[in-house]
Amino acid sequence: MAFLFAVAMALPAATQPPEKPEMPAVAGALPPPPSREPQAAVVRADYRYDDLLWENDRTAHRIYGHALEAAEPPSGSGIDSWGKNVRWPFADRQLRSGDQHSYRGEGLDFYNVGDTRGAGGLGIWHDNKLRTSRNYIRHRILSASGQAADFTVDYAPWPVDVNRKVWESRRFTLPLGTHFTRMVSTISSDSAKPLLVGIGIGKRTTGTGAGELTVDRAKGLLSWWGPEDGDHGRMAIAIRVDPAMIAEIRADAGNHLVLLRVMPGKPFVYFSGSAWDKGLGGFRTRQAWDAYAAGETLDFRVPKMQVP
Repeated sequence: MAFLFAVAMALPAATQPPEKPEMPAVAGALPPPPSREPQAAVVRADYRYDDLLWENDRTAHRIYGHALEAAEPPSGSGIDSWGKNVRWPFADRQLRSGDQHSYRGEGLDFYNVGDTRGAGGLGIWHDNKLRTSRNYIRHRILSASGQAADFTVDYAPWPVDVNRKVWESRRFTLPLGTHFTRMVSTISSDSAKPLLVGIGIGKRTTGTGAGELTVDRAKGLLSWWGPEDGDHGRMAIAIRVDPAMIAEIRADAGNHLVLLRVMPGKPFVYFSGSAWDKGLGGFRTRQAWDAYAAGETLDFRVPKMQVP
């Protein structure tokens, strides 16, 4: 036993298993899952204004449907991120509980998108302002469960200025075994002029502080380590883009932004990642999350067939 202890103490800190986190108080149990096997999933929550939920064995997300705009204005097209600590899908059961913000043993939603871009939403940067769409208007689920969550959404035309509109189709793919959702965005326009697309991370979406931002332009990385939010812990968000597309890295009032040069009608790929510091990823420190976000191997090539 002494020998084993000595070997463990000699290992670099990065190889040590993370300490088990102190979990939030459990507010009640969810109904049991159909299976406890690792699985990805996409669900349209027609019982909750058409929220689209997607998750895998590591992370969970949500975007908002058109019906929510009237019920909870000013709803927008930012991306929500949930903490989870189980390998099987939980988000649909959590949302059906009527209180997704309470911890029921499998995860919770304590990330407040508000009017920010959240975890990797986008807009058009024009005249020193980010012009964003409203909620998605159409969706198509390509793979509802199994090895990958895969779906597309469409965003209705929105104005960039008085003489120009844009509209977007985007595919989301989240396979098992990663914290990153691949997004293939195609932004069309009534003008052929180039666009500056701003992809953002909300600045103040958890707790009372602004969190800590790491920027690595050579990696196309913005990585955010959120402030501690009581016993909920922290959320971590990262964006990865093709470095060759970057025009500028900057911020507006609500978001950290990376601006990309994009041609209308030409699809491009970027990735949005998230983790909970009490989740199964083992990211208990900013350094651990930054290292993972920078080191993950990601493919920015546009798929030849975007939708099967």
